[in-house]
Amino acid sequence: MALSLASILLQAGSTLDSVSAAVSDSIVNAQPVQQATKVVEEFSVLDLLGKGGYVMYPIGFLFAGAVFLFIERYLYIRKTAKLDENFLHTINDMLVNGNVQGAITYCKTSQYPIAKLLEKGLSRLGSPIRDIETAIENKAKVEIYNMEKNLGILSAIARIAPMFGFLGTVTGMIRTFHNISISNKIDISTIAGGIYEKMVTSASGLIVGIIAYVLYTLLMTMIDRTINKMEITAIDFLDILHKPANKV
Repeated sequence: MALSLASILLQAGSTLDSVSAAVSDSIVNAQPVQQATKVVEEFSVLDLLGKGGYVMYPIGFLFAGAVFLFIERYLYIRKTAKLDENFLHTINDMLVNGNVQGAITYCKTSQYPIAKLLEKGLSRLGSPIRDIETAIENKAKVEIYNMEKNLGILSAIARIAPMFGFLGTVTGMIRTFHNISISNKIDISTIAGGIYEKMVTSASGLIVGIIAYVLYTLLMTMIDRTINKMEITAIDFLDILHKPANKV
């Protein structure tokens, strides 16, 4: 009985030793996994972009140019589209009272760019109505041109950026095969470096192109709305000229 009890205790002790050894091995083996996980977590977007090589510099320049053009054009177009609701009413009152010069001065001193169209029409009072319409249309074309200024560059960026991404793809593959030909062996690190450059530049070029195209579309939508507002303002202005015609 005593012998069997002793054997049981010896077996339990050996079991505890094996469990302790297994736990120790698992802890030791888990440390590299945790370190690897930590390395993956520290991998940032900047590190990823750095893998793209020198082609990332023109892509970054195109992105900065697209953002700058959008902000500059957005502020100008929004300013051009502004118009006070009482603006035409004020001009109407002046024309009804026969104060044509006051209406012209009011348009000149107005902070709303659309007032330039009405100023051009007022300066042609006394001419046939068709001449007044032509003067307003010509001035509107100038304002539309000013709104669309540099938008062609933004549209070009939307087309050029993906091309630079494709260029990075080609250069990445060229570098990969060049390194393989020099080393006379296929190494996974050599192939991975070229694939990194190829994929990063392609993705970056496409992203910049998509962003530039979206910004271009937004600005063109704003311009279309502003042109519509100009047309409505010009029609209302011509209606005002018809009403007090006998007093002007």
